[in-house]
Amino acid sequence: MARIAGVDLPRDKRIEIGLTYIYGIGLSRSQEILAETDVNPDTRVKDLSDADVAAIRSEVQNNYEVEGDLRRLEAMSIKRLMDIGTYRGRRHRMGLPVRGQRTRTNARTRRGVRRTVAGKKKASAKK
Repeated sequence: MARIAGVDLPRDKRIEIGLTYIYGIGLSRSQEILAETDVNPDTRVKDLSDADVAAIRSEVQNNYEVEGDLRRLEAMSIKRLMDIGTYRGRRHRMGLPVRGQRTRTNARTRRGVRRTVAGKKKASAKK
């Protein structure tokens, strides 16, 4: 089993797809890595030689931010926005959409489960 950047790649998938299981590597970046290391993208992960795995591992390790480092970098960027008090940072802190989406309706992913607010009760009429 190929283990790259702390992730066990699925054995029965093509290496081109298997690399996308690593956080920070999508299909286009996977294709770039395979082109740099001269590995056939159609090769199954279980059929890779140790030299191929080592070449891919060194390429990913030396040239790309992936997994924990990338997650830490993203978290630090968001924390920096919150610390300096930017609009985007405040939206992150309040748990609201950051990129200008409407919030009167349709912000359920960021705002969470709907909490009903009771309407005003009518005052009873006095005689």
